[in-house]
Amino acid sequence: MSEVIHNRIAMLRAERGISRRELADALGVHYQTIGYLERGEYSPSLTLALQIAHHFEVPVEVLFSLEPFPRLGSE
Repeated sequence: MSEVIHNRIAMLRAERGISRRELADALGVHYQTIGYLERGEYSPSLTLALQIAHHFEVPVEVLFSLEPFPRLGSE
């Protein structure tokens, strides 16, 4: 059974003005990997998830979840 990993990578990238390519370069991955992650087509390894969280200086659970994140502005 393959579990979807929900994420907020695109939101954090947009908030900080970082392109997919810039994030990929900082993490040492291909820029398409970031797109796959954002669309939920690929689940990150634990190492990559922790590297992304470290890059954005947030706890990993702020970025990734097994449950969909609530939409912004909803209760």
